[in-house]
Amino acid sequence: MSEKMNVLFIITDQQRADHLGCYGNRDLRTPNIDSLANDSVRFSNAFCANPMCMPNRASLLTGLYPNMHGVRSNGINLPENIPTMTDTLRDRDWYTKAIGKMHFQFYFPPFKRTSKSYEMVSTWIRSKNPEKVRKRFEKPYYGFEDVEMTLGHGDLVCGHYFDWLEKKLPSVLPKIKKRFTSFFETLMYDTELTEEAYNTTYIKERTINFLENYTKGDYGEKPFFLHCSFPDPHHPVCPPGKYKDMYDLDEIELPSSFKYKEQLYEHPFLKRYVKDPVFRGALLRESTEQEIRQFIASTYGSISMIDDAVGEILNSLSKLGLEDNTMIVYTSDHGDLSGDHGLLLKGPSPYKGVLNVPLLWKVPGLTKKSVSESLISSVDIPKTILHLLGIKERRHPPNFQGYDMSPILEDPTEKVRDCCLIEEDEEVSQTQLRVRHLVTEDHRITLYNGFNNYGDIFSTKNDPDEINNLWDKDKDLKHQLVKKLFFENLKVQSRYPKREALS
Repeated sequence: MSEKMNVLFIITDQQRADHLGCYGNRDLRTPNIDSLANDSVRFSNAFCANPMCMPNRASLLTGLYPNMHGVRSNGINLPENIPTMTDTLRDRDWYTKAIGKMHFQFYFPPFKRTSKSYEMVSTWIRSKNPEKVRKRFEKPYYGFEDVEMTLGHGDLVCGHYFDWLEKKLPSVLPKIKKRFTSFFETLMYDTELTEEAYNTTYIKERTINFLENYTKGDYGEKPFFLHCSFPDPHHPVCPPGKYKDMYDLDEIELPSSFKYKEQLYEHPFLKRYVKDPVFRGALLRESTEQEIRQFIASTYGSISMIDDAVGEILNSLSKLGLEDNTMIVYTSDHGDLSGDHGLLLKGPSPYKGVLNVPLLWKVPGLTKKSVSESLISSVDIPKTILHLLGIKERRHPPNFQGYDMSPILEDPTEKVRDCCLIEEDEEVSQTQLRVRHLVTEDHRITLYNGFNNYGDIFSTKNDPDEINNLWDKDKDLKHQLVKKLFFENLKVQSRYPKREALS
């Protein structure tokens, strides 16, 4: 084993920041992740660079904004030649391993037959030679030396997870393959899978197995970077076993903004978007009180299962003697509206629930239990990890667009940025979506392409329910924030490809 620091990077899917006990949630029980927070800096103002899976996951890997790395929306592969954080770590002799959801390439059949994806669900489900499919990844895969991948969500998950099921519970596999005929079936349902067969258990077991093999010397003297990625609590939500009914619907507290749901029909953009046939019922879903209670209860069950899995992983880390030499980061790719203003899921909206993500950061010998209100973006994470590992620059452009957060880990009152820019593009909708958000210490502004005389401005300190839109109420503030967003957007625009000649 190496004296260089290891990294355990734990990421969930579609988990908003306040869906953890340590973030003040009184209904949700997450004792193990809360215990991690006892040795970590907890960031209350961490924001995604894009509130969709593929764009923000690409930003977390590259340290670049979506317009720079090219994954502007779901359904666009991350270019395989783009430098990643894991490329740099592998070059510097870290062993890089990924277990669980990656989503750096598209899941569903492409619009053009010439487009290909290593992560396409149908390839894994229908192949007559699954062994060939599972082993076809060219190493390194976006800088990962080894990959054990899951594709999909809920109990509709395939990938290397199938190898594990074939050995552990072979009778379950045909049932899962049959279920994929109804991939878009519903928002939530009861699964027939047991806890033992569920993908959260797979990721937990394979993560612990890697840590055990590492301590046996299977990877030589290299330090490790382990990407441990849970597909939950992304919809469809279907926690198995005891987690299914762990939370009583009647005890679920609805978001305080739910009582203002009728304002949705007064919002020029949202009232149009929720009627878009491409997204209606799939993203940014308008919902009833009962549906929201059920969704939140099921989401809590999924998160509690993840919490138990994280607890076992952390216990293994300690028992194996790795705890004192392993940096741990816990975050999510984006949030979920979870009933805010009567909406569920994700999609273009001006609301914090989908933009604000959990971020816990533990560095042995450096961090202690503390809370930082400093603004942080997902694009800051790769640069900070490398800096903490003693790697100041990577060898290939483009350079990171994020900031080094390490001063905040030393002193949580420090600040490294005065705002967070959030990009959001979508092209499969009739809306041809272009949205930009800017979060400052005091306000959040959202602008929508095609709505030149409308935007949303909320006070982040005085209006927690995001009810009082200041767009038409404070012209000076509007001018300042629009100007700030304009120049921040200019700063992060792509400078590639580079000019090759004078003319």
